[in-house]
Amino acid sequence: MPRKTDARARAIAAAERLFRIQGYTATGLTQILAESGAPKGSFYFHFPRGKTQLAEEAIDRYVASRMAVLRNISADTTGDALRFVQQICDTFAAEMIASDFQYGCLMQNLANELPALDAELTERVARGFADSTEIVAEHFMTCGFAPARASSAAAALVAALEGARTIARLERSPAVFEALAEISLQRWAAPEGRPGLV
Repeated sequence: MPRKTDARARAIAAAERLFRIQGYTATGLTQILAESGAPKGSFYFHFPRGKTQLAEEAIDRYVASRMAVLRNISADTTGDALRFVQQICDTFAAEMIASDFQYGCLMQNLANELPALDAELTERVARGFADSTEIVAEHFMTCGFAPARASSAAAALVAALEGARTIARLERSPAVFEALAEISLQRWAAPEGRPGLV
């Protein structure tokens, strides 16, 4: 039997994985417990508010991981908006391939379900998107984008990445990420003043 410290972490990791694959409503506590190996008594010790509290922790874990990935890519592509976007697309595509195209974005999955179920969880997801978008906008500003352009380009890129992940799951192909990177080269992340750009 896993130690109590392990049981909590395992439950959060299992919830995150299942929410990414099948969403919030379709994921029951029985399945989470079975996949995590956490005993029921231990679960309620760590999560006295049950599935809602577990979802909060899974969202926070996912958002922290996503932001760390974006920050690492930003640090690796300092001053280069095009390479920044290319690496993000490559990273998302690689994750989709590694998961055999099972993983959606936890925030996107929950955003499609939670508004009718839980306002606080919905707000948590919204903050996750906002914080992720801010990292992208900050990178664009360090590349010389004006603040308004950086914000709009970041919002467009994040929205497109979410759609790309959905299409990749349906098509079981990373090709959509290649297309997204290409259009970014032409518009969103291209240098200021390039002909034909907004």
